[in-house]
Amino acid sequence: MAGVSEGPNIGVIILVVIGGVLGLVGFLLVVKFARLWLQAYFSRADVRLSELIGMWLRKVDARIIVLSKITAIQAGLELTTKDLESHFLAGGRVPNVVRALIAANRANIELSLQTATAIDLAGRDILEAVQTSVNPKVIDCPDPSKGRQTIDAVAQDGIQLKAKARVTVRANIERLIGGATEETVIARVGEGIVTTIGSAITYKSVLENPDNISKSVLSKGLDAGTAYEILSIDIADVDVGDNIGAKLQAAQAEADMRRAKAEAEKRRAMAFAREQEMRALVVENESKVPLAMAEAFKKGNLGIMDYYRMKNIVADTSMRDSIAGPKKKE
Repeated sequence: MAGVSEGPNIGVIILVVIGGVLGLVGFLLVVKFARLWLQAYFSRADVRLSELIGMWLRKVDARIIVLSKITAIQAGLELTTKDLESHFLAGGRVPNVVRALIAANRANIELSLQTATAIDLAGRDILEAVQTSVNPKVIDCPDPSKGRQTIDAVAQDGIQLKAKARVTVRANIERLIGGATEETVIARVGEGIVTTIGSAITYKSVLENPDNISKSVLSKGLDAGTAYEILSIDIADVDVGDNIGAKLQAAQAEADMRRAKAEAEKRRAMAFAREQEMRALVVENESKVPLAMAEAFKKGNLGIMDYYRMKNIVADTSMRDSIAGPKKKE
């Protein structure tokens, strides 16, 4: 009889132990999430205790979800716990999205949860975008953090101008996904300023009417395909730089002079070589004169008087040369 009653007692003990463990785990979970649940309950956030436990099992930060939902409910936004949890699991910044939705709602900007989460997951700061839509942002062109302080351009008269611009932009939420960033806006504005200054006849016309640069650049529609809408472009400063045209002309003149010297040296060398060739030819022909004279004597074509007459002519020519030209110093 003792052996028969021992089996049920062990089973009961096992059940009691399991029930105690489960009860202890449940109690600890209730204690763990009781504060959050009470906070959500009294804030009318409608977050069940089972949802909090489920977040814990899915490794979701329940505190972030609950506080974000409370913030949304208090601001009059109807957001579900599932939507916030899904965005968190996708790697999004839930508090940032909620604050952006609240700011957009207060500013009467149409922004849905789906759009906000998509922008956030794309890596853009949705809260900053909403704030920029409400309060336009001023961008320095060029960006001083990139190491450049001015935009340098040369007018048609060769004078360099150094300009600084301030671009006022407003975020275009509809084009945040896939739209170009601030760097593109700065690059386009800089290109427009360089083009406008380069098309000016003189630098004085630019200094007299710097607003013409703003009007010309603004009319080009530089915000196309970007995440911003350009409201205004203001030229903050225009300074006169170097005379690039004069430097280029001086460099060209120097190059032309070197080229002319090279050509002259080439012609002098060719003339000297030609002179040496002629001298060699004269010496060669002079060496043939005695042979020709001997042949003439032999054939009777040249007499002795003719020979002496020729010698006198040569001597007279040499004397005239010595009188006409001074002797070269060695």
